[in-house]
Amino acid sequence: MALVVQKFGGSSVSDAASIKRVAKRIAEAKRAGNDVCVVVSAMGDTTDELLDLARDITPLPPQREMDILLTAGERISMSLLAMAITNLGVKAKSFTGQQAGVITDAVHGKARIVDVVPSRVRETLEKGSVAIVAGFQGVNPESNDVTTLGRGGSDTTAVALAAGLGADVCEIYTDVDGVFTADPRIVPSASRIDRISYEEMLEMAASGAKVLVLRCVEYARRYDVPIHVRSSFSGHPGTLVMNSDHALPAVPGLLTTPENYTLDATEAQTMEAPIISGVAHDRSEAKVTVVDVPDVPGSAARIFEAIAASGVDIDMIVQNVSAVSTGLTDISVTLPAEQAPTAAKALEALRPELTYGSLQIDDQIGKLSLIGAGMRSNPGVSAKFFGALRDANINIEMITTSEIRISVITRADSLDEAVRAVHTAFELDTEAEAVVYAGTGR
Repeated sequence: MALVVQKFGGSSVSDAASIKRVAKRIAEAKRAGNDVCVVVSAMGDTTDELLDLARDITPLPPQREMDILLTAGERISMSLLAMAITNLGVKAKSFTGQQAGVITDAVHGKARIVDVVPSRVRETLEKGSVAIVAGFQGVNPESNDVTTLGRGGSDTTAVALAAGLGADVCEIYTDVDGVFTADPRIVPSASRIDRISYEEMLEMAASGAKVLVLRCVEYARRYDVPIHVRSSFSGHPGTLVMNSDHALPAVPGLLTTPENYTLDATEAQTMEAPIISGVAHDRSEAKVTVVDVPDVPGSAARIFEAIAASGVDIDMIVQNVSAVSTGLTDISVTLPAEQAPTAAKALEALRPELTYGSLQIDDQIGKLSLIGAGMRSNPGVSAKFFGALRDANINIEMITTSEIRISVITRADSLDEAVRAVHTAFELDTEAEAVVYAGTGR
């Protein structure tokens, strides 16, 4: 008997009919002989509606009260789903994040999981019932306050529970048929990836791929939890995220379709991985440039100390060569667009000390990333990448690389064209058109 954790996003449980469809799928997994734990998000746009409602009350709602409010969405989903499963003749019991033993730090709105103690969930599974857990939420043990985990928190909840329970696989159900070589909303000819490593998936998630959030993949790699990304709207095989040297998880009824994975672990090790796994993009960043910074020891340190103290996350960094005549340089960083005003405020406070010239904020940028573990041993990837952008007349403003990734900043209005150009240049297109079932990306 296998133990499976399944996570269903908001688009998968958007209404009563969708909840019944999901319940049927869960019941089938249980009847196939698996122990099943399910993590569920709020229905459809419930979270956004609750946010709007709070802002109608006050422009600055207290974070503690916001967490209590927002967790209501998942509690509605979990109870309705438990009812639907029970109605199919399968026993089910629902739990809040707190009841399920999801322990977090005290940061409201973006808490991090510090431990999972799923004793009640395990007891429910041992008694033959399906356990339904509200995603996106936990509890801080010191204050006993409810906390929320931020964007993609239900994915992270699912992987954390899978690790805590020792599950054979964590299935993340969404509105696309797996992980694709590019966002199928931008590149309809994108190819579905059968299997991808944690390392490559981390780079894709960090570069803007929305199918899995970064924290979820980090947790899965740390605890070696295989992730199976699938659509809740179809029976297609999806994508496995796991180390390439591991055997496929043996899960009755879930990995046995004829079109599904056929390579065993030995065969997988004898085949070379593709050079390129995919093309990711992100249009949620802004660029902040500190102009005419004195090029002396300590200037960059003070800039990044100020940004770090403000709690802002930095992505890319570029420092220009200083002009010999002036001894001044420019330092540019990219960061989440919503954090740009916070960074600007911190840097403005630093201006009297650092005596830089000016501060520029540009929120009309887009990031394009090419990811693939095969880059390590294949020369010419960079030349082909930049050649494709040149041929598409795409101007590059910033560049950063890792062993398996090349990222560039372009104008936001050129980003879609750049994604398609690079995807085609690396022969990732297919004739079949990818399907987006619900259109939201989650």
